[in-house]
Amino acid sequence: MAQIVNAVVLGASGYTGAETIRLIENHPNLRLAALTANQQAGKKFGELYPHLFNYANMDLLKAEDVNWDDIGVAFGCLPHGASEELLAELPSHVKVIDLSADFRLRSPTLYSQTYGREHLHPQKTIDAIYGLTEFARDELKKSPSIIACPGCYPTATLLALKPLLAANVISPEDIIIDAKSGVSGAGRSLKQSNLYCEIAESMYAYGVGKHRHAPEIEQELGFAAGKDMIVNFTPHLIPMTRGEYVTSHVKMANGANIEDLRNALLTKFKDEPFVRVAPVGAVPDSRWVKCTNACVINVFADRIPGRAIVISTIDNLIKGSGGQAIQNFNVSFGFDETAGLTATPSFP
Repeated sequence: MAQIVNAVVLGASGYTGAETIRLIENHPNLRLAALTANQQAGKKFGELYPHLFNYANMDLLKAEDVNWDDIGVAFGCLPHGASEELLAELPSHVKVIDLSADFRLRSPTLYSQTYGREHLHPQKTIDAIYGLTEFARDELKKSPSIIACPGCYPTATLLALKPLLAANVISPEDIIIDAKSGVSGAGRSLKQSNLYCEIAESMYAYGVGKHRHAPEIEQELGFAAGKDMIVNFTPHLIPMTRGEYVTSHVKMANGANIEDLRNALLTKFKDEPFVRVAPVGAVPDSRWVKCTNACVINVFADRIPGRAIVISTIDNLIKGSGGQAIQNFNVSFGFDETAGLTATPSFP
């Protein structure tokens, strides 16, 4: 008999929660035991997401009403700020896989500077594992109590740039990250800027010069480079439902050429189940990863001598959210890393 772990999804009413639930449904080692959505408590899950038929009759609970006795893992799909208040107080036998930003920044001081509030559990964020799976397997296998899943923009950016910095083939200076996301990345809450008439046939930058994912990206790139880093990061909202597309402009270092960059990526990801380096000259397309846990990367020589362009794309709701959480669960619990995550892209 396969080992079954009982799971709770906290914050089941949002896109991230719903996508995590959809992935759990096809996982051989996960059983969905409870769903929470405090503002929607008392409703059936099917009232919010009728397409997830198998869970339609599950009650949405308040977090305090969950019986944690037989729960092995909690997927935190709560808004930023709400996660640290709740997840750090769960019973010690429950492993927390958090999809919010509350435990991603390893410095409580940086957290307070970035989010404008003191961290309620500073030691928890210091001890949490930053769960960019391809770079964190050894730590994940040590069964940490809190796994902090990276943000969607950082996931696409870090998978492309960390191997290049670690291999010393690009400079840590003058990195420009031009990032674009589908509207689902902004969540399900009602916002005028996300209305169809506001976003259709349109595109705009937001968080210009101050987006909260920039310190997270700098933190992790800095570990790869062995020094503190500052990057230029600008996100944009584009009129599609899901998908993340990141174009990074970098300087090649130490006499490296574009083949060196490509070889660094191929070496790092040659045995990875979810990260693929595209064929030479092929420009990644967000449709190549739609509805999957995959990331596709490629590198191109810039027309400016000594510079390169690195393109990466993911599905923001899966590899950038629920899928990466499941991948981290698999590694941490010792299951097949691809369990529940083998879907091929949806096209067109």
